[in-house]
Parts: sequence; C-alpha cells; structure tokens
Amino acid sequence: MPTDCIPFRETHYFSDFICDYLDQKPELKDFYHRFPKLENFEAQIEEKQLSVKAQSRTVLVESLKKQYKKLKTSELTAENIESLKTENTFTITTGHQLNLFTGPLYFLYKIISTINLTKQLKATYPKYNFVPIYWMASEDHDFEEINYFNFKGKKIQWNSGQTGAVGHFNTKGLEDVFDVISSEFGTGKNAEQLKTWFKEAYLNHDNLADATRYLANELFSDQGLVILDADDKDLKRLFIPQMKSELLEQTAFKNVSETNKKLEDLELTIQVNPREINLFYIKDELRERIVEKDGVFSVLESEISWSQSELLNHLNEFPERFSPNVIMRPLYQEVILPNLCYIGGGGEMIYWLQLKSNFEAQNVIFPMLLLRNSALVKSEKQTLKLQNLEIQNKDLFLDRHSFINKRVRKISNIDIDFSEQRQQLESQFKHLFDLAEQTDKSFLGAVKSQEVKQIKGLKHLEKRLLKAQKRKLADQIERCTELQDQLFPGQSLQERNTNFSELYLEYGDQLITELTKTLEPLKGEFLILNLK
Repeated sequence: MPTDCIPFRETHYFSDFICDYLDQKPELKDFYHRFPKLENFEAQIEEKQLSVKAQSRTVLVESLKKQYKKLKTSELTAENIESLKTENTFTITTGHQLNLFTGPLYFLYKIISTINLTKQLKATYPKYNFVPIYWMASEDHDFEEINYFNFKGKKIQWNSGQTGAVGHFNTKGLEDVFDVISSEFGTGKNAEQLKTWFKEAYLNHDNLADATRYLANELFSDQGLVILDADDKDLKRLFIPQMKSELLEQTAFKNVSETNKKLEDLELTIQVNPREINLFYIKDELRERIVEKDGVFSVLESEISWSQSELLNHLNEFPERFSPNVIMRPLYQEVILPNLCYIGGGGEMIYWLQLKSNFEAQNVIFPMLLLRNSALVKSEKQTLKLQNLEIQNKDLFLDRHSFINKRVRKISNIDIDFSEQRQQLESQFKHLFDLAEQTDKSFLGAVKSQEVKQIKGLKHLEKRLLKAQKRKLADQIERCTELQDQLFPGQSLQERNTNFSELYLEYGDQLITELTKTLEPLKGEFLILNLK
C-alpha cells in the first residue's frame, strides 16, 4: 500500500518535550537509560538477564496460564507464555486502559508496534526470544475515560454506577450498548464480525477485564500477543519489597519530586506529581488512596486503618489488595516482567522520564522507552480527492485557520500575500529610522508609531481581502475542509478519536494486516497509509 511519513515535530500534534526526546537532546540524557536503537538492545538484554530471578519467571508463567485457562489461544501465544520460563526470553510491553471496544484507534497502533518490535529484535538477535505483552490497566478507576467509543461522530456509551477498579466491573448493562451498535454497524460480513466480537466479549464474560482479554486475543492472538492482568495475588507478592519501601520510606515521593524539579528547571511540563504514598487499596468496589498521619495508615473514604505493624502483616497476607498508582505501576511492571522496552504514547513517555531515579533507588533496571507508532489511514477515494484538490499530506495537519488560508492562496487567481509589501515597508522605515537618528532622535518614537500603524493597516487589508476571497471560493473551501474533517475528526488526530470498527467495516481483516506490514516501530515518524 502507498505510504508517506512526516516527522513527529512537523505534525504539530506532539509536545516539544517528546520531540526533544526523539531528537535525543543532551539535556534529557539523564532521564532515560538507553535510547531505543536496535544496536542498544544487546546491552539492555545482558543487563536485564542478570537481574531476573527464575522464581519470578515461574510465577509469571503460572499466573498467565491461570488467566488464559478459559480462553482459546493460538499456538504461538501458548508458546510465548511457556518460553517466559527460560532465561533467554524477554518481553516488549505496552499498556492500555480497558476502553469499551478498544476505544481510540491507537489501541491497535500500540499493540502492533509492540508485536513488530519483537519480530525485528528476533531477526537481529536470533539466540533470544521476544514476547509482545499487552498490560491491561485493570486496576484503573477512571471509568468515565473508558466507558465509551466514537463511531462516525456518535458517542456510544456504557452507563454504570459501579465504582472501584474497572477490571472488576460486571458487564451488566452492555446488552443495551449491543443493541445500539447492532443498528449502527448495519449488515454485511464485516459488520457481523464486529457484532460477534462485541457480543462474545461483553455479553458472554462476567467482568471488564475478562471481556477485554477476550477481544484483544481475538484481534492479535495469531501474532503471539500475550495479555497480562497484573491484578493478581501471586504477581503482587513479587512486588511486596517495593511496596513496603513505598509505605515506610516514601521512596517514590522523594525521588520523583527531585526529578520533577530538574525537569521544571529545563522549562519542561511534567505529566504527573507523586503522592507521599503512591499506592491504592482495592477491595470489592473500593479503590482509594492509602495515607499516613502520625504513624497511622488509613484508606481515604473508608474506616479502614492500621498501625505500621498491622499494615505490614496485611500487606504480606493480602498483597492483591494493594494497587500501584501511575507512579508505581511502571516499577511493578519491571519487577514482574523480564522486560526490555516499554512502548507508549507521548504523555506516557513523559511521565516515564520522570521515574528513572525511583527505579535506581529501588535497584530495578529502567527499560528503554519507545514512542508508539502513529498513523493516518486514508481510503482510496479520499486519496484521489486530495490529489484532485492538490492538497499535500502535510497540509492536512495544519490547524483550520492556517489550512483555509493556505487553500485560498493556492486556488485564488489573485495573490493575497502581502509578505513582500511588509518587507518593503520595513525596509523603507529602516531608512526613516536612520534619517531620524542623524537629525533629531526625538522623532524615533513617531517613526516607530507610524511603522506599527502602517504594518497593522497592511495586515488588516490582507485579512479583509482573504475574507472576501474565501466567500468567493466558499464551495471549493468547503470541499477541502470537509475532507480534513473526515481525516481529522473534531480537528484532532484520527487515531485519538476514531474507533477501529469504523475502518474495519470498510476494510475488514485487511486493516490489521496492512498496519502490521507498514508500521515500523523504530522509524520514529508519523505514517500516512493509503488503503484500497
């Protein structure tokens, strides 16, 4: 399929912070371990191999087997799970919330980036095995962020009054959502497949974690994806030493706060702030922060409290009730997985860059950090329209005002660009400034005032002429903006808004097949893919 690429910085949809990381700016070097280049993985492998205990691998595999017990898996996924017992097997991990029906399109891009990197690493380092992991954010409690997906401009939403960790939520009420999507998806082979996936996932599984595991497995098991729910007693038992340190010594708060100060000194916007204790307590429908005051530990919005010794006993007895927040979750991941690299979005990359000092304090190896692939998918019809309208791919990323102005100037038979006139005016006033300097400096202010006035007038005239020309060319401009709206719904990136079902209806299995063929995780550019 024809493709095009644009540097992330030139899309103007990614922060300077993440673009500086991609450019490997020297001032950010202290905030990560190794940059994700193919040749850097060898040292990461050697270092991680020394730190992973055989017992941890055994616990991980047994936990995964339990989680997959009721799920039909591919031979490749089963082999990948079994291989995690061996010391020459490592993981590449991405994580995502349990969004209804996968949520935004970038869910696919995260997982495909992860799968494709494992393939590339296997080709480069054949004596090792590399397993793609999707870490389900089953302990998250932000239900409003995940209870809907967008379909052709409509918000399809699941309403529920449940509270606590979303992975525990029962799937009652999703029958109503199924009725809505059955009508919206319509008929045809691809529509029926989408309906089957939704029904099997959400109506035939008891909770949201199981439903999400089923759906992700249906989409990617043939690629060997391993789906992990870390809300697991045996896995959390491996994390007890780090949770104990967090509770008693406030390790993350001290270290991350110091890192945040360094980032702020570089005038960079931080993503998250640490708490004194970065753990939640989960039980039934409760997921609330643990706090400490005068030696007493308690759970907010509850009557639960412990002395220090009682808390430690409770931690050892029920580690599954302690839940890491956004600061501690990455540490938990790297403790229980033989992981080399984490793949995430721009916001995730930024908060990971805040965490390295806490990993060092806990004596846990910091993973490589890779920005996930991003893509814009265009249909053949849209591609032809863009060609006929002489709209370049990079123009689509312009904000609406700049996009329209550029189109008006391009299709207008008169040139409404006063840049040259402004330059001439500035040149003339430079001569006037020199003249005032030589005669009477008190006139400098008057000259400056006149320059500002005339340039302002010129800009105003240019603006009025553009507006008049826009009215004259309204039909052509409407066709251009309608096309931009299709590809950038809500004037946002397609991948942050559109659900995969919208594209699957048109392309079916070809969608994931072509994305898997074309997404290159280490390329470091935004992909534009034309699908037929």
